[in-house]
Amino acid sequence: MNVTFFLIPKQDVAYIFDHFTMRQAMEKMEYHRYTAIPILNQSGEYVGTLTEGDLLWKLKNTPGLDFHKTKDVLLKEIPLQRNVKPIGVQTEMDEIVNLAVDQNFIPVVDDASKFIGIIRRRELIEYMYRKMQQSG
Repeated sequence: MNVTFFLIPKQDVAYIFDHFTMRQAMEKMEYHRYTAIPILNQSGEYVGTLTEGDLLWKLKNTPGLDFHKTKDVLLKEIPLQRNVKPIGVQTEMDEIVNLAVDQNFIPVVDDASKFIGIIRRRELIEYMYRKMQQSG
């Protein structure tokens, strides 16, 4: 099974850039109804995943920070609680499934570390369910 079979390409995925503010990230996540979103640098390389939890911890641990002030907080100032590593297009299915156990999506990069899309846990589960139905 090839990674590209499950790949949702970059143009169909919402993402944010590492130079965005906390407010921009929150608004984009709200608009797309995402609980986590890939972060890219200006070269298009994947640099991490921002989660709702990261945003909440930043709010909790920053005295005086409220929604209006989030326009002044850069994403680089928000510690990421999880180290969500990307996979390459040659990654084996076993590794993809193992990662999907703990992540809603898996970032995918090309050989030059450029972000090319994601694999969502939902598509993996749907695929496996169809296979079980066919064999069962």
